[in-house]
Amino acid sequence: MQLEGSCHCGAVRFSVESHEPVPFMRCYCSICRKTAGTGGFAINLGADHRTLKVQGEDQLSVYRARMEDGSTSSGQRHFCRQCGSALWLYDPQWPDLVHPHAGAIDTPLPSPPAVTHMMLGSKPEWVAVVVDREDRIADTYPEESLADWHQRHHLTR
Repeated sequence: MQLEGSCHCGAVRFSVESHEPVPFMRCYCSICRKTAGTGGFAINLGADHRTLKVQGEDQLSVYRARMEDGSTSSGQRHFCRQCGSALWLYDPQWPDLVHPHAGAIDTPLPSPPAVTHMMLGSKPEWVAVVVDREDRIADTYPEESLADWHQRHHLTR
């Protein structure tokens, strides 16, 4: 599925091909929550990094999170330097993948039949987690990947 995305002010626009376009995985970790979260979580999609096309690349900035142990994450969180919109995460450890933030996507996205709530061990008390019967929960990273979830639900595009 071809995804089109942009920042709030329109300085950055991008497109990318995604085989995992259903926004199902809510991450409650402090990094996602503080850099891109709404409702106390962030939602990332899976896409093919080779297909990423960017307009307004000169308006991008990158944030690499400081980890609890003092190291710096290899993950590069791209955002608009004008309006601060979180756009996508790229990590050179997985060079074929890019993870656009669902909130930056302008293309209508499919509705998930179930949600995976991850990193609940990092969730602050004020965040209410609504778990439906088919949802899965994990205090850390779930065992099931983005690709595996899409295949299990027959939603790979």
